[in-house]
Amino acid sequence: MRPACFWPMSFSLPLLIPLTCAFLYVVAALMLKRASALGVGVWRIGFLANWVMFLSYLPWWLTQPGTNGHPWMDYWQPALSGLLFLGGQMFIFLALHRGDVSVTTPVMGTKVLMVALLSQLLRAGDVPWQWWTGAVLSTAAVALLHFGEPHGQRSLVGRTVVLAGLSALCFSLSDVLLQKWVVAWGSGHYLPPMLMFTALYTFAFVPFFRAPLWALDRRAWSWTAGGALLLAVNNVGIALCIAVWRTATSVNILYSLRGLISVVLVWAIGHWFSNEEHQLTPRVFRFRLVGAALMLAAIVLVLV
Repeated sequence: MRPACFWPMSFSLPLLIPLTCAFLYVVAALMLKRASALGVGVWRIGFLANWVMFLSYLPWWLTQPGTNGHPWMDYWQPALSGLLFLGGQMFIFLALHRGDVSVTTPVMGTKVLMVALLSQLLRAGDVPWQWWTGAVLSTAAVALLHFGEPHGQRSLVGRTVVLAGLSALCFSLSDVLLQKWVVAWGSGHYLPPMLMFTALYTFAFVPFFRAPLWALDRRAWSWTAGGALLLAVNNVGIALCIAVWRTATSVNILYSLRGLISVVLVWAIGHWFSNEEHQLTPRVFRFRLVGAALMLAAIVLVLV
């Protein structure tokens, strides 16, 4: 039994939003990578990004009519979703801090495969041959991301792949649980408390700050605030698509285009962000572009 994939072609927003978010994600990643290079650190970036995201949802929550009838004991559901979401964010911030955007983002494309696989497992469905073919293509794609690197850099790329893969797993679990539980809650009553819990969890990061937030200089603030805001808009768009249209698989297929977009943007405008990746050799970029394309082909083969 193949995973169902619903393409809401009759309404353009479910198509336009994830495509726009794919582009915004890459720009946000480049900005946060620059902030990290300026010494902001992943803990302060995570703290600011999650509070910006929650505050952007707060007006929506406050304007919801009445209550959703859920007792307080049910709030473990958005609390768990928020914890998984936080895990996904921190793994991706660590990957961006230690590795390249043009490696991290294509590997994040595995998220859509994980979402569909987890959805299938919840229904106890069979795994068709397309899944095995997709797994082989994904493995080849990850291998290509390593090719062309000097031998001493391959361990760094491997660590980046692992961190991005863990991020994809956390985000996938968060997406599947969101799609499962939001039906009973309603999107306006589920997403804001989920992000509230995520923001509250980030107070645990404060002891790891290198310096207080107000110690950041203007240049570091501009890159951090800009990246956090774009990331918040990106996450709001994807979460809304999943919560409102409940099509986690199809949304993530379109969103996975960020892998190809990341390689192209790093090559074309990476120097705008003082990103060192644009100095990589054309051979490395070719391997990464083919790897990103293979990752996308695996996703399309399995899910379309």
